[in-house]
Amino acid sequence: MSGFLGSSLGGSPPSTPVDMAARKEAVMNSVRNEIALTNAQELMNKANEKCFYKCITKPSTSLSGSEETCLSRCLDRYMQAFNIVSRTYVSRLSKERLEHRAE
Repeated sequence: MSGFLGSSLGGSPPSTPVDMAARKEAVMNSVRNEIALTNAQELMNKANEKCFYKCITKPSTSLSGSEETCLSRCLDRYMQAFNIVSRTYVSRLSKERLEHRAE
């Protein structure tokens, strides 16, 4: 019976290094995707919380025009900041990977 990442039990032949590398990469990609999703959820939760406290001064059953405008601008700023940080981070990671491969 083959277990997680190809550990073998019961006489099955061991996985090849190529199989192990592919499985490791698949697991790493899955972890990266989960982290990205968690980060996006955290961003939205934080943005909603901060913008609500900033823009909604008198909670009621509907939003006023100024509250809608404030919320829209506030969330837009959060998303712009997130996009700038994300692009910079991805660029830095790519640069580090290239430097690491060059060594």
